Amino acid sequence: MHSESTISKYRKKKLGSYPFVSVVFSITLALFVIGVFGALVIYSKELEQTVRDNVKVQVFLKSQLTSEQIKQIEKALSAKPFVSKSANSLQFVSKEEAAKQFIRETGEDFKKFLGENPLRNAYLVKIDQAFHNPASLTKIKNEVEQIPGVFQVYYVENVIDSINKNVTKIGLVLMGLVALLLVTIVLLINNTIRLALFSQRFLIRSMQLVGAKRWFIQRPFLGRAILHGAIAGSIASALLLGLLSLATKRIEELTLIQNNDRLVLLMASLLLMGIVVAVASTYRAVAKYLNLSLDELY
Repeated sequence: MHSESTISKYRKKKLGSYPFVSVVFSITLALFVIGVFGALVIYSKELEQTVRDNVKVQVFLKSQLTSEQIKQIEKALSAKPFVSKSANSLQFVSKEEAAKQFIRETGEDFKKFLGENPLRNAYLVKIDQAFHNPASLTKIKNEVEQIPGVFQVYYVENVIDSINKNVTKIGLVLMGLVALLLVTIVLLINNTIRLALFSQRFLIRSMQLVGAKRWFIQRPFLGRAILHGAIAGSIASALLLGLLSLATKRIEELTLIQNNDRLVLLMASLLLMGIVVAVASTYRAVAKYLNLSLDELY
């Protein structure tokens, strides 16, 4: 058992000392890391969406069709449930437009030595994501080819199959990493706060000895935890915003797959997570020291 003078000296040294900067820095760093990873997940999802939006089936039409017949084909395609409801889900490409694009891309005018344009009028049909699987696409191909006036239906099977396989693999990997990272971050913040509150254990015991209730003792610590979590979450969000702004300036193509609504939600989540984890960790740590005996405090 320590003497009263030793206890008094030790208590004076420790009372009121709290590593504010290190606690906020540790929580900020942890939240920033998870914010960066969350942004990567958002960008990958938007990239997947963009790739899927560009999955189109080419519907080639028979020659010598009248304008009315072409409109009937468009009407029949529009009524199909597998056609995407997004804008420009049906795009008509005349054989003249297709020829101009071919010449522009290859630099070869095939009409000069063929004497005619062998290309066909076509529709580019954007397929709903629910039908992005081999069985559905095969069924769609057979169904559309039965429409009067349709010559042939074509889509790149290997590309769509590759998209489906890669998206599944990437999704599983991301889910596993998110779960692992969340657990690591929560444990890191929890341990940081527990170590910080270790220096406050005698202050907690002093308040307890003068008859203060548990909630009265816990309240200022929880209030400080809310403040620390809010400050750390705000700084982490600001750092993430700065990093994303720098990235989009360096890589302009990122703006094409940037979802501002989800990024704002991510930053709000960082703020909320900082507060929740800090409060929960503080509550557990204070409760632990309230239940320890004087000998155990040493």
